[in-house]
Amino acid sequence: MTDDQLTVQRAIQGDERALRSLWTRYSPYVDAVVRRLVSDSDAAADVAQEVWIQIFKALPTWRAESAFSTWAHRIAVNRTLNALRRTKRLAAIETPIEEESAAVEQDAERSMLAQTIEEAANRLSPGARTVFLLHDVEGYTHEEIAASLGITAGGSKSQLFKARAKLRKLLSHVVDLPRMATDGPTPTPLT
Repeated sequence: MTDDQLTVQRAIQGDERALRSLWTRYSPYVDAVVRRLVSDSDAAADVAQEVWIQIFKALPTWRAESAFSTWAHRIAVNRTLNALRRTKRLAAIETPIEEESAAVEQDAERSMLAQTIEEAANRLSPGARTVFLLHDVEGYTHEEIAASLGITAGGSKSQLFKARAKLRKLLSHVVDLPRMATDGPTPTPLT
């Protein structure tokens, strides 16, 4: 019996330390999945909490046929997609409010690039963003995405194509920077 199997058995029997152990071990992984799919950090925290409640409720159904992390990941993706659908339905009846806010990170160039990519992904339509994240970030197939979202595999491919095209356009200034730096006049050496 694996460590996860023993921990899950103890958790099912009501051992709070076992529950905390599972949460401590897997929350960074599960929370990262949720944050990638939900652009708003406050909403992502709420969804992550819902995901963990579902994971703890569903513990008796884990059969150890796959790794606990894989099982928890599947729950995280499904619950997050459900939350996004619910939000989309609510947004259809609410008046949208546009808020422009830019967060400038001073840390490192890499952090700034990651932030730029995340901001560009947040500007995609909800469908294109979800398909892009599930396919290119999470590694799901178009068939799996289609089944999860209730669309066709062709629809998933179309959304991914649109997402990539828009990201190329939104991120062209980042990709073109090195080329622009070398396209200018060549400095003359000082003698």
